Amino acid sequence: MLQDIRFGLRTALKNKGVTAVAIACLALGIGLNTMIFSVTDGVLIHPLPFPELDRLVVLHMTQPRTSDDRDNLSWLELLDWRERAKSFTGMSGVQYRQFTINDGAGDTDRYAGAAVSAGLFELIATPPQIGRTFTQSDDRQGGEPVVLISDDLWDRRYGRDPNILGRVIQVNSRPHTVVGVMPRHFQFPETQYLWVPLSQYAVNQQRAARSLTVFTRIRNGVTLAQARQEADAVAANLAAAYPDTNRGWGAYVEPIYNWAIPDDVTLIVLTMMGSVTMVLLIACFNVANLMLARAAARSREMAIRTALGAGRARILRQLLTESVLVGLFSVPLGLLVAYGGLKLMDMSIPQGQIPYFIHWAIDTRTFMYSIAVAAFTGIVFGLAPAIQASKTDLQEAMKEGGRGSAGGSRIWLRNGLVVAEVALSLVLLVGASLFVRSFVNLRQATIGFDTRPLMTIRFFMPPDQYATPDAKTHRVEDILRRVEGLPSVQAAFASNMVPLSGGGGETKILIDGRAVAKGEEPRVGFIGVTPHMFRALGVSMTRGRALTDSEGMTRAPLAVINQTMAKKFWPNDDPIGRMFHTLDPGDGGSFTVVGIAPDARLTRSNDSDPISPTAYVAYPFAATPNTGLTIRVAGDPRSIAAPLRSAIRESDASLAVFQMLSMEELKNRGYWEYFLFGWMFSLFGAIALLLAAIGVYGVLSYAVEQRTQEIGVRVALGATRGNVLKLVVSQGVRLAFVGVVIGIVGSWFVMPVIKSQLVKVSPTDPASFIGVSIFLTAIALVASYVPARRATSVDPLVALRAE
Repeated sequence: MLQDIRFGLRTALKNKGVTAVAIACLALGIGLNTMIFSVTDGVLIHPLPFPELDRLVVLHMTQPRTSDDRDNLSWLELLDWRERAKSFTGMSGVQYRQFTINDGAGDTDRYAGAAVSAGLFELIATPPQIGRTFTQSDDRQGGEPVVLISDDLWDRRYGRDPNILGRVIQVNSRPHTVVGVMPRHFQFPETQYLWVPLSQYAVNQQRAARSLTVFTRIRNGVTLAQARQEADAVAANLAAAYPDTNRGWGAYVEPIYNWAIPDDVTLIVLTMMGSVTMVLLIACFNVANLMLARAAARSREMAIRTALGAGRARILRQLLTESVLVGLFSVPLGLLVAYGGLKLMDMSIPQGQIPYFIHWAIDTRTFMYSIAVAAFTGIVFGLAPAIQASKTDLQEAMKEGGRGSAGGSRIWLRNGLVVAEVALSLVLLVGASLFVRSFVNLRQATIGFDTRPLMTIRFFMPPDQYATPDAKTHRVEDILRRVEGLPSVQAAFASNMVPLSGGGGETKILIDGRAVAKGEEPRVGFIGVTPHMFRALGVSMTRGRALTDSEGMTRAPLAVINQTMAKKFWPNDDPIGRMFHTLDPGDGGSFTVVGIAPDARLTRSNDSDPISPTAYVAYPFAATPNTGLTIRVAGDPRSIAAPLRSAIRESDASLAVFQMLSMEELKNRGYWEYFLFGWMFSLFGAIALLLAAIGVYGVLSYAVEQRTQEIGVRVALGATRGNVLKLVVSQGVRLAFVGVVIGIVGSWFVMPVIKSQLVKVSPTDPASFIGVSIFLTAIALVASYVPARRATSVDPLVALRAE
């Protein structure tokens, strides 16, 4: 074996050109595979670093009647479940929250956090790196305010202060004592920076206020099926005990892995893995063709080895050793490709869009995978040429000038490899086309307003300082006065939501004069806005009017509704002047409709998603600590970033100002994953296309070389330049045509798998199939032309003299 390795190294160095091309092709394939394996490892194989992961579950409430199959639990329901469910242990609730820290260690900043039950960190077996977690005495109403912080927050804001334990920091303008720092890279459940006790922050005595994500562990000896069976029984008991809030509600126990990694994420990662595998196969086919050409040139060498006593197995071992070495030589360059690809992925994903437990890197597992893939591909692309070379006809090969190497089996194999390359390339290019078209459809989606002149920002009003709706309203009114006085600001409004960024709320309603069964009341979007909303968005009322300046800043019982709400609840009547009544406490009671606004997509810009019925009411009805501003600007919206921040700070310097983004940036964030999938699959398709073109070029170049004498005879007998061009190009086009047909059939069956990831485009879209087929055939035609031109320059005298 050592002798084979030494000889393989000498052979590789002797044929530097062939070796360099083979390494470049394989490095692309191995690099992309290593890159996506790193993603697959981080997302699907090792996403959650918790022991006994199969016993960790998430508990949901469900209501099949409304297709609500994944709802949270309320505080009172959590207490009931702890008491009644015996198949579970360590049941802990989590409420996602945003927290302001204004403790003098830096600017007033806003951080994602959570209010959690005592015992949560013991449930997932993750102790803090220093200090302690919450005790039962912490997790009670009236307990001493304490906080756990993440390692990232400790480093970013407090410079890893060794005296952090016991330090009092201001969280939401209330003093909290730091009792612990969680381990590095820990931000459970998603991307949290600090945690507070649940009882101090999230106690709501409304049984229907389902805001808690509940994590628990199935007891040892209990199966998932048994746990689900008991959960159904507990839900039925609660429905009987509390019919007003729990009738029709069931329960669902979901493994935490399924909760953390949804099916659509699994699908897209596996799709990417399949795609890069295709790229690797194309690279292998290309190198196999190179090796076949080199094997033909080495047929005399193989014949001499055989004559000197080398058996077929010995020759196979030597040739496979050479090909595996080429594969291994590709690893360093492949790792560079993988590293660059991962960096590009990181740059394409907005901050905070990926849960903390999902990460990827070139680590030991990835490196070992790269080595294994390189060795395996060395065998894959080297096996066919090695078998062909080991079949050398001794007598024919030893003849001077013998051309047994050009036998039909080798030509058939080389053509077959090119056909496979073209077919796989077409599958990848069709997939890339579908994702790119989905991205374009999202970019062109009808939102209902022009996003280009709009700027957005959020600020947080501390609850202790702004405890009442009136206090919040007065502060917002002052901020709006300052903001609308800035140069280039045309209009601005405040709301409990920012379009395309989230927020707002929902409420149950009753339409005046219409009876509905208890529990069947419809829900509508319920958004509190200040005046000038529609002026800022640049939309005109469909009917009626908007709220006046005085109405929008007081509790005037008036509402503007969108067209969807008007059509749903008053399909044959005029909604203007009609009344509806809110049923959820604190939402204001009764409202009279005074206007109908055009439908607008306030959440995600996807034309395929239905628009929800929505009511816009005066801001004081939904005044929240976390308030957003949307500003219409003459010119570049980002030009007012600094004056905007200053205006808010001048109104109240204690307010945390955060998430300052133009509406265009928010719009792009709404479909970043489609942009990512689009460019990644386009990259895969482009590399596959390049390799396929090289494959067609290589096969035809080899064919021209092998048919030099035939072409010389044809020219001597009167064949024109056009005849020779047609002869060679037609061979390339035939190969491409067969590959395209096979690729179309394969794509027709493969593309429906990604149907759920496409937007307003069919997985069997004819335009994509036809366009890619024509494009791929044209590339094959171009790749065929260069060797065809060389064939026309064959001198018949030189070609015939070789005989």
